[in-house]
Amino acid sequence: MTVNITQCPSCGSRRLKRKRENWSRDFEGQAYRVRGLEFLECPDCGEKVFDREAMRKIEAQSPAFRKASHMKRSA
Repeated sequence: MTVNITQCPSCGSRRLKRKRENWSRDFEGQAYRVRGLEFLECPDCGEKVFDREAMRKIEAQSPAFRKASHMKRSA
């Protein structure tokens, strides 16, 4: 993980914790899952901070980004 953040961008807490977990979400009724996603999470407010690699993993699995990349190719 390449994020070098020591303070929560939402609440200012300095207690950020590194997490690695399977992450599941829904987009417009379509469920998707990212296995082994690494990110920082604030135990005080719940804010999650994703580095570039985490965002690439999310984009690769999310139906929102599949839809956007499909539209780019057909344009």
